[in-house]
Amino acid sequence: MTTGEGFRAPVSADSRELEGRVAVVTGGASGMGLATAHALARRGAAVAVFDLAAPSRVELASMLEVAADRVQSAAVDITDGDQVHHAFAALLAERSRLDILVNAAGIAPPTAFEDITETEWNRVLAVSVHGTFLCCQQALPAMRNGRWGRIVNFSSTAGKTVSTAGGAHYTTAKHGVLGLTRHLAKAYGADGVTVNAVCPGLIDTPMARTLLPEAALEGVTRSFPVPRVGHPWEVAELVAFLASDRAAYITGAAIDINGGDLIV
Repeated sequence: MTTGEGFRAPVSADSRELEGRVAVVTGGASGMGLATAHALARRGAAVAVFDLAAPSRVELASMLEVAADRVQSAAVDITDGDQVHHAFAALLAERSRLDILVNAAGIAPPTAFEDITETEWNRVLAVSVHGTFLCCQQALPAMRNGRWGRIVNFSSTAGKTVSTAGGAHYTTAKHGVLGLTRHLAKAYGADGVTVNAVCPGLIDTPMARTLLPEAALEGVTRSFPVPRVGHPWEVAELVAFLASDRAAYITGAAIDINGGDLIV
């Protein structure tokens, strides 16, 4: 299977276009979230990672290849309103602003529908939908106050059709993310805040490799117009664009990045 090298883009794009901006990335300790944190930091943003498995500040700085004063790291369960509130409050106390929110956290158990427990159903929707709601609610006041904001929510091809490997709860959650994205885009566009979603297909992440063995990934992607699995950095580059001034007239969009999966 053709894959990328880690989560970093192979060609530097250090435009510094996000210099002075402050970003939060949930689920930023691995996979597409980590790639996104790296892409934002590479463009000059100060980046805070909120993740259950958050690295130390020094570790995160090393991972993102920036100075430690450019990063923050907090162990946060984004489904817990108190934890989310405290994490954002600590960030704003240190940085005094918040410009970019990327809701990348998500889980995708492959459980068959008839075997999904109520607890598991609630947890999957809590991470993707409730967690996104809580983080957006905390971030929007600072963005509105600054008259500039970028929110990028992670949906999936599952949000437009059905999941390849995740369960019905994952499909349902990712459809919910798109509804929330559209609603917020309409509500806050006049405040200088854009809200968009990215819809990745099969991307080479630890979660994807847990859900599908390599042979299965190869079999699925062989039918794609671009016949390979995607790279985390490819998704991160799209997110970084949506987080920039260059995307100021894009809001309420759900942008596919899937090798053409949905046209076959």
